[in-house]
Amino acid sequence: MDATSINKFNIERRGRLSAWSTKYRFFHRPLGFDYRGVETLQIKAEDWLSVAVAPYAYGFNYLRSQCAYDSSPGGSLVSVYYLTQVQDQPDQSEEVCTKIFVPRNDPKIPSVYWVWKSSDLQERESYDMLGIIYEGHPHLRRILMPESWVGWPLRKDYVVPNFYELQDAF
Repeated sequence: MDATSINKFNIERRGRLSAWSTKYRFFHRPLGFDYRGVETLQIKAEDWLSVAVAPYAYGFNYLRSQCAYDSSPGGSLVSVYYLTQVQDQPDQSEEVCTKIFVPRNDPKIPSVYWVWKSSDLQERESYDMLGIIYEGHPHLRRILMPESWVGWPLRKDYVVPNFYELQDAF
């Protein structure tokens, strides 16, 4: 295999799940590995629900964590899922991280509530703090902020209502 082929398919950045997903034509982009060696994949929002079922079938039966963050002011919002294979030997569990980037003007992602029930409160918190809409989630409503709250407090472009001291500084 020549250097062009290696760069074309990001072989040095692909892990086992990425290779398996490529083999079965699940669309994704390998993002390499984090500092702990956890494989990270980027998945498009429109492909997320069909791709999410694949790791579950592959043995990633536990949603360890779901969170979201604002990548930059005016940039994409990111929903992050850490999936774990829970087996008889828990000290040898394998993990994978998936990231779904969505535009802040239309932040919609299919909910994986029907795949991993533990995503219930976690997706609700991401909705409440960043305004990411998890389509198909049965209980999507605010969980930390009052229903009357306007805006999404963890977005980097959020301006705190009636807090003039910070606003006047600019």
